[in-house]
This record gives sequence, structure tokens and C-alpha cells, in this order.
Amino acid sequence: MNLRMKIRILLCGCGALALGALVARAADGVTKDGAPLRDALVQEASRPIKPAWRPMLLYLAELHGRSVFPATGHFKYPYESIGPGYQGGRVFGHIDLTHERFDTVRASPEHVRNQIRNELGGQQADGLIPGIVLFDAEGQPRWKNFKGFPPIWVVSAEVYVEQTGDVDFLNECLAAVRKQIGWFEAKRSVPGGGFYYLDLTANTWESGMDEGIRYDERPPAPAACVDACSHVYLLYDHAARWSKNLREPAADWEAKARALREFIRKELWDSETGFFFDQWTVRRPARRQLAFEGMWPVVVGAATAEQAQRVIDEHLLNPKEFFTPHPIATVALSEPKFELRMWRGPAWNCMTYWAARGCVRYGRRDAARQLLEKALDATAVEFGRTGTIWEFYHPSLGEQSLLRRKPTAQNTPSRDYLGHNPLFAMADLWRQAGGLPVK
Repeated sequence: MNLRMKIRILLCGCGALALGALVARAADGVTKDGAPLRDALVQEASRPIKPAWRPMLLYLAELHGRSVFPATGHFKYPYESIGPGYQGGRVFGHIDLTHERFDTVRASPEHVRNQIRNELGGQQADGLIPGIVLFDAEGQPRWKNFKGFPPIWVVSAEVYVEQTGDVDFLNECLAAVRKQIGWFEAKRSVPGGGFYYLDLTANTWESGMDEGIRYDERPPAPAACVDACSHVYLLYDHAARWSKNLREPAADWEAKARALREFIRKELWDSETGFFFDQWTVRRPARRQLAFEGMWPVVVGAATAEQAQRVIDEHLLNPKEFFTPHPIATVALSEPKFELRMWRGPAWNCMTYWAARGCVRYGRRDAARQLLEKALDATAVEFGRTGTIWEFYHPSLGEQSLLRRKPTAQNTPSRDYLGHNPLFAMADLWRQAGGLPVK
């Protein structure tokens, strides 16, 4: 049975318009290296889900197939870009590629392993892993290696090992983590405790959150950022657990994780609002702003059980804040600085996925299920309207044309965008959280 016939079967009952469009485009632009991944994802789309989600998942499978290119430079394996519709052209981006690994690990674990190896192949002698690799018109790589970017790749590595049992792969990953920790400790530590991103000193957007509201007013000197602290805690925690798995010394990593966890719990937590904030605003009520980055301690497991429950119930599931019709808003609806621009209000599916992972970590499968189902429903509705997967979404289900990116050549969200849309992973976590397909 060929791919088009499989798609016809999977789409049976999903609407003639979607069927015709998807079958017509199924093979368009899919690369030789991307075809196996596309086919494997088409098979995954047959797993139990809401029927309304299937057309967008099949379309997403095609986008993955169109985004894999031959090995080049330090990429020893075919590499995947962040999607054919990105306004900046072909890019190998760390944050985006981590989300794509979540999406493809069940369909093609070998592909995920190879993408991690491609990324780690660019690690510098000082431990920095380049956050972005750009490509020119001829497909040759150009490096942007001056920034640290969130080291969330470790989670995708662990998910790969859980999927395959390939514990030996952790040897490669642990070596890279140790070096990367060294870079963060040397370059991004704050005197007195914690870590920061360069967003604190300049508009370099090392955190990946371009023009986030937290940096509209900056402190006079480096101070602990809630996201940076959480992400370095993630490194310490993984270094400790991977060391134990490989029967190597783990005490130093455990001690560092414990110390940073206590710092986050005590210094970045505000008991009045029940939320985490940056060090330079947490004790200044007039400066505190409800941005989604305050959820990261819950995502990585640095929050106490009580703190996590408050973040989930009072904020993530609060329809006046982050639990928008398409969750989660990147800035709370109640926040005066909320706007329909970039990381200042719109919904990004990847962040909903991280929020759901945090909920599951603290035993709140009910919350994870609500977040995921609502986001997938909204994404499917928008796919039905526009026939594409967007970089980010209107949190109140309004027209995508109302959203703004930033004042550049393209001030609207990109179409056909993979990097922030781990929809297969979201559907899988929804199933694990007790979601039942509608028959």
C-alpha cells in the first residue's frame, strides 16, 4: 500500500477538502533523506487520537519530511531544520530541534539520536553549544555561536534513552553536559547565587524569548533569572542521574542541584502571588509581571510540591491568566503588558507541552490533559481555517492576521513551522494523561 492510499484511509471521514489538499501535497517537497521520517510519522498518526487532530498531524508529518537535509559541516548525519516556512530560511536551531525530537522519537528514535549528535558535534572547547546554525543560499552553514541558549536538549536525550533503552548513549551526553555546565558556571553565574541569560544586559535574546516583558526594565547588574536558574538546575539534575546510571561519581552534581533547587525555592518564589519571578523583581510587587517563564521551576522539578500546586491551580489553569482558549498565553491576560506580539501574549504549543510535562511531574495528569486537549483542539481548528501549522497562535482563537512578530521584514508569525509545534508529542502525552479518543 503506497503512502497516498494510507493517508486516504487515515483521513476517511475527516472531510473531503482536507483529504484532497493533503493527498495532493503529500509528496511535494519531501526530501530523499526526509521520506523515511515522514512515512514513520504517517504511521504514528494512526494511533488513537481525536479524529479532528489527524489532518494536522498528517500535514505535520509532511513538514518533517520536507525539512531533512544531507549531512554537512559538523553534522555527520542528515539534519532537520525548523520548518520550510520560517521567515529566516533554513536554520538548525537548538530550542526548536529539541521540540522536534520530542515529536519524532517514537516514530524514528535513530533520527533523534542523530540530531542530538549533530548538535553536540558543534560544542566548543569551552563547553558552549551553539544555539543557532544558519545556512546561506548555497546551503553552507554559518555559525552564531556567541550565545548559550537554554540547554533543554538533555530532556530529549533522556526521552530517547527511555524509548530505546540505549543507556550507552548517555556516555556521549554526559561528557557534553559536564562541559556545558562548565561554560554556564564560568560565563553566566551570578555572585551570591543563580544564573542569568544575556537578555539581562542586551537585546541578544539568549533565552530564546525575544523581547519578553521581563526585560523591558533591566537591573543595573546581573541577577538570577528564573528560567536560566531552572535550566542550569536541569543540567545538574541530569548530570547527577546519568552519572549514577553509568556508575560514575554523582555526589558533586547532586550537591549542586540541591543548592540551586533551594535557591530557586527560597529566592525566586513569592508566596503572596504563588508564582516564581526573577531575582530583581520577586521582592518588588510593583515590578512583578506574570510571564510564563515563572513556570520553569515546576517543569524541571525544582519547585516544592506545594509551590507546584499553586502555580498549576492559581495560574496555569486560571482562565484570567494563562489558561486561554488556546493555552498557554505567554503573558497572563491580566497583565497590563499583554499584547498580541511574539513572546508577549500569543500561545506557543511547545510551551503548553512543557507546562503539561510539569503538571505530570507533580501528579497533575488532570491539568496536563486539559492543557493539551485544549491546545490541540484549537490548533486543529486553525489548521482547518488556514491549512497550515503556525509559529505561534492567537490565545483567544482570533484571526492569525492580528498577531505581530517583531518589526522586521516579516512582522507576522511564520507558516509551515515545525520548531514550536510538537503536536505528536502533545497527543502522546494527552493519551498518557488519560485522554480518550472520540469515536
